[in-house]
Amino acid sequence: MSKSVGAASLALAPPRATVQHLGGGAFVLRSPEPLAAYARCVGEWLEHWAAHTPDALALAERTPSGDWRRLDYAALRRDVGAVAQGLLDLNLPVGRPVVVLSDNAVDHAVLMLACLHIGRPVCTVSSAYSRATNDLSKIGNILEALSPALVYAADAAVYGAAIAASNVDARTLFSAGAASVPGALDLAALRASVEMPAVMQAFAAIEPDDHAKYLLTSGSTGTPKVVINTHRMLCANQQMIAQAWRFLDTEKPVVLDWLPWSHTFGGNHNLNLVLRSGGTLYIDDGRPVPGMVEKTLRNIVEVKPTLYFNVPRGFDMLLPHLEADPEVAHQFFDRLRMVFYAGAALPQATWARLEAVAAKVRDEPVWFTTSWGSTETSPAITSAHWRLERAGCIGLPLPGMAIKFVPSGDKLEMRVKGVSVFAGYRNAPEQSAQAFDEDGYYRIGDAGHLIDPAQPHLGVAFNGRVAEDFKLGSGTWVSVGTLRLRVVSALAPLAQDVVVTGHERDEIGVLVFPSAAALALPADELPARIRAGLAALRAEGGSSQAPARALLLAEPPMPEAGEITDKGYLNQRAVLVRRAADVTALYAQPLDKRVITL
Repeated sequence: MSKSVGAASLALAPPRATVQHLGGGAFVLRSPEPLAAYARCVGEWLEHWAAHTPDALALAERTPSGDWRRLDYAALRRDVGAVAQGLLDLNLPVGRPVVVLSDNAVDHAVLMLACLHIGRPVCTVSSAYSRATNDLSKIGNILEALSPALVYAADAAVYGAAIAASNVDARTLFSAGAASVPGALDLAALRASVEMPAVMQAFAAIEPDDHAKYLLTSGSTGTPKVVINTHRMLCANQQMIAQAWRFLDTEKPVVLDWLPWSHTFGGNHNLNLVLRSGGTLYIDDGRPVPGMVEKTLRNIVEVKPTLYFNVPRGFDMLLPHLEADPEVAHQFFDRLRMVFYAGAALPQATWARLEAVAAKVRDEPVWFTTSWGSTETSPAITSAHWRLERAGCIGLPLPGMAIKFVPSGDKLEMRVKGVSVFAGYRNAPEQSAQAFDEDGYYRIGDAGHLIDPAQPHLGVAFNGRVAEDFKLGSGTWVSVGTLRLRVVSALAPLAQDVVVTGHERDEIGVLVFPSAAALALPADELPARIRAGLAALRAEGGSSQAPARALLLAEPPMPEAGEITDKGYLNQRAVLVRRAADVTALYAQPLDKRVITL
C-alpha cells in the first residue's frame, strides 16, 4: 500500500470568512485575508523560472513515436523569445489578436506565451468549430468577430479549410503543411528568429490592465461572447490560489492535463498555476471518451502526477479502469497530493467510488477539492482549501473576492466582485452593462447558500444554474443542478449523465445516457434497475422533486453538436433542443415502449 500523503501534510490556509448583512435576506461573503502582491504580467513567471530553475522541466507532450517532447524553462524561454521576435518582425496591425484554432500542444504554448510576452492579445478557439467540416459557418463568424491579425493552427491539412472558408484578412501560421497554403508562415521559421532587444522593450511596456487573452464563453446558457482577460486578472487570480494552497510556494506541481486552453479551467487555472509555481505540465493526449481514456491511463502510469484536475465526466470514465486494475490505481494515487474537480458538480456516488478505490492503494485518504468560477472571473472565485467530507461544497471566497447573495425565488443568486473579475465583453457595451448589477457585482447566473449560516467558515453549497431551473405545470420550481446530481447518484453506476425534463408539464422526467456498466446488463434487466433507482430516490421524500419517468437514450452525447462542452460536461439546454423528439416521447400517450415509469 502506498504511503502517499494527502491534505494532512499540505500547507493550506485555514477556512475563514466574514459576512456583511445587507437586509432583505441579502449578504456579502468575503475572505478576511488581504490579497498579497502579484506579478505585473504573465511573462514575469517565465522570466523568473528561466533565471532561477532553467533546467527544470516546464512542458512535455507525446510525439507520434510515443516518446515525450520536453522543454525545460530555459528552452521554453528561448523559444518564446524567438517567436516573439518573429511576431514583432511581421509588423502585425495593432489592436488585433492572434487566434489559435488547434488543441493543446507545446507549439501552441510557445506561441501563446510569445504573444503574452510582447503584449499581443491571444485567443484560443475550440478546435471543434474548425473540425465541424459539415458546417464551417460558426468558425467563420467567430473569426470575423475577433478580427485577428494572425491565425495559427497545428496542421494546414486539418485546419486549412476552416481558415480558407472564413475569408478573414489575416496572416496564417502553421506548424505543419504551411507550404501547401499560399502565403502561409511556418512556425519553425519564427522559432529560428534571433531575439533582439525589442522583445524585452515590448515586455517592459506591458501594463497590468492590458488585454492578455480573449476567451469565448461556452454558450451553455446563451450565445457565446468574447471575454476580455487582462494580465492583472490572470496574475491576481493565481496569487489568490497560492494564498489558499500555500504548498505551491514550496512544492513544484507535476500536472497531467487534457483540459483545453480554449476554456478558462485548462488555459487559465491549470496552465497558469504550473507556470506561476515553476512546475511541470504534461499535455495529456487522452480525453474522457471511449477509445481515448486509455491514452490518459497510459500517461498517468508514466507521469504519476502530484496534482490532478478533471471534470466529473473525466472521473466517471477513469473509474472503471481504476477499479478493475489495482496497479493502475496505485500508479495514479502514488504521488498524488490532490484530486480536483470542476466544470460541473460532482455526483456523490462518483466521490464515494473515488474514495473507495483510493483507500485500497494508499494509507491516507486522498484530498478531494474543488473551486467555483467562470471565464469572466479568470477563473477561481472560491476554493475548498480544507478537507471536505462529501461533494457539494464549493469552498469560500479567495482573498480579494466578494460574493453577494441575493434572494431569487426560493434560491440565493450569487454575484461576484473582485480584482480578477472582468470589466466587460469585447466590443459589446450593452452586454457588458447588463452583466453587472447596480453595485458593480458580476451576475454569474449561479445559485448557492451557506452550508451553515451560523458557521460561514464551513463554506458555500452550490445550488445550480438559475437559468436552468424551471416550473412544473403545478407552479413548483425544479432545481435542475441539484436534482441532476441526486438522480445520477441514485442510478449509479448505470447513468453516465442525465438531463432533467418537465418544463410546464405535470411530472419531472429524465433522459438517461447509459454508462458502459448499464450497456453490459441484459436488455430486460436494465429498465428494472433504472426503475428501482428512481423509486429509491422518490422514497427519500419530496415526490414533487423526484422524476416519475425516464427514457434511455441510444445515442451518446455528441460533442460536435454542443451536447458535451470542451470541458467535458453535459450542456442541458443543447440536449433538450437537439433531442426534443425524445422529450416528446417521454410524455407521450399512449406510453412509448422506451419509457420507464413508476
